[in-house]
Amino acid sequence: MADRTFAGLSYDAVLQKYADTVAGVCVMRLQNWADAEDCFQNTFIKLFQKSPDFQDENHLKAWLIRVAINECHGYIAKNRRFLSLDSVDHESYEHASAVWHDNERDVSWALMRTAPKYREVLYLHYCEQYKVDEIAEILGKKPNTVKTLLKRGREKLRQIYGGDDDE
Repeated sequence: MADRTFAGLSYDAVLQKYADTVAGVCVMRLQNWADAEDCFQNTFIKLFQKSPDFQDENHLKAWLIRVAINECHGYIAKNRRFLSLDSVDHESYEHASAVWHDNERDVSWALMRTAPKYREVLYLHYCEQYKVDEIAEILGKKPNTVKTLLKRGREKLRQIYGGDDDE
């Protein structure tokens, strides 16, 4: 592998030349240096492991950026999936909303402001893309109960997005 080149550059040269670019992409996506470091490392590990052939340096740079973006997306998705919504008290939603408030189109911060009984079904429906029958099976509830919780939970989300904090 020591003789392997990427668009005419050694692995070390690629790392030196594109480290700032990849780091910048990761930091801008994740807005957290510690998380960005993980994705940065994974990007260059993939380059080393996969050893793709590149037409030129532009192709190499584009590949590194695309892999870095994908690593960041994967990191975000993985960490969201492992968030235990039950572990956050309803009263402590202010802390959680401060963490996620950067992107108000992301429903995660709003979910943290709903009561746990709504939060669970809303999360499974909107974030994990489960259907009513699947949620009912997962939670051991009747489908009509899940539909009611979804309806009331949506109303709570409308209040949150509309700025009405009457919960």
